Amino acid sequence: MLPSTSSLIQKYNLNAQKSLGQNFILDKNFTDKIVASAGNLADFLVLEIGPGPGSLTRSIVDAGCKKLIAIEKDSRCIELLKEFKEFYGDKIEVIQGDALKIDELEIVRKFSKNPEEKIKIIANLPYNIGTPLVFKWLKIAPNILSMTLMLQKEVVERIVAKPTENHYGRLAVMINFLCETRMVFTVNKSVFTPPPKVTSAIVEIIPREKPLYDVEFSKLERVVAAAFGQRRKMLRSSLKGIFFENCEKFLIECKIRPEERAENIAIEDFCKLASKL
Repeated sequence: MLPSTSSLIQKYNLNAQKSLGQNFILDKNFTDKIVASAGNLADFLVLEIGPGPGSLTRSIVDAGCKKLIAIEKDSRCIELLKEFKEFYGDKIEVIQGDALKIDELEIVRKFSKNPEEKIKIIANLPYNIGTPLVFKWLKIAPNILSMTLMLQKEVVERIVAKPTENHYGRLAVMINFLCETRMVFTVNKSVFTPPPKVTSAIVEIIPREKPLYDVEFSKLERVVAAAFGQRRKMLRSSLKGIFFENCEKFLIECKIRPEERAENIAIEDFCKLASKL
């Protein structure tokens, strides 16, 4: 039988490292709840980033996924996770690596008979790399069925925000251009060891069959970065650096008031502007 998470932490003398953004969850009922929010896992390949002592890992495999691929940077945790491999066998693969540098599609090709297989990502992400990882995964969105991620609540609020809301910005526009998003539930600090200083939340990110608008991601990113880079300025000023003398003309053609600010503009309108580049 596989020892409990707390027993494994004790056995391997595993203290959460702040430099790796580690906060461990010991309550399996809670990790089961996270996994349940990811929907049916049967017949699906699941990718987990930063399994640490394996509390979420255990819940994912127990939920009946076809195979779990766990990516862990910390060599101390790799030793612990070898016990999971011994216990679960071919249901789990443990890879030591940096999530920001790995090639997810290459990993899928290695462990799946179908090189086009789509993955589900379930992870309690380290706070310091959460946003860069989500942006990295947007680039392979067609290969992802869903992402069920634990992030800082503030970051989740920025991901799911709508125009005119306080948290609406670049993150919301770029992610919701390619995906549907929702905050699933907030997470009490007390479920972590050690408890973090910030509140967390679970977000569900599901890639769309096709983007909201037929425009290049890089062009949209350029417009959105310019608009929100000077978010207190009117668009006629903030976008002048990329549209030059055509700025007001393009805004009017897109039926956007030149006096408007970025925080009030819908994603579709940003896409219309991006198509002018």
